[in-house]
Amino acid sequence: MAFTHVLAVAPVMAIEPAVEWYERLLGRPADARPMDGLADWHISPYAWLQVFESPEQAGGTLVNLVVDDLDRALSELAGRGITAGGTEPGSQGVRFAAVHDPDGNRVALIENPVEG
Repeated sequence: MAFTHVLAVAPVMAIEPAVEWYERLLGRPADARPMDGLADWHISPYAWLQVFESPEQAGGTLVNLVVDDLDRALSELAGRGITAGGTEPGSQGVRFAAVHDPDGNRVALIENPVEG
């Protein structure tokens, strides 16, 4: 079995406030709004982040996004009104920090020099 894409889905209470927040997080509007209650950002050619209105499932998602420079990413987010928790060390030089959308979904920004 071969898989061609990864779709991370963050369920939210209400789509419009969530889209506004994810636009600030990602620094741009959604790439597609294919149906009511859904917005897509194409993070890379084979990885998408979808925000989906689903109040009964909102708030429990964990999304990890890898960045080249964690300090720069956190500074950019702060300029957009999104403040992360503290930077945490991982193993083998990995560092990460988390932000939470208005519904409590956790988005971790990970700097991984091992992968770089």
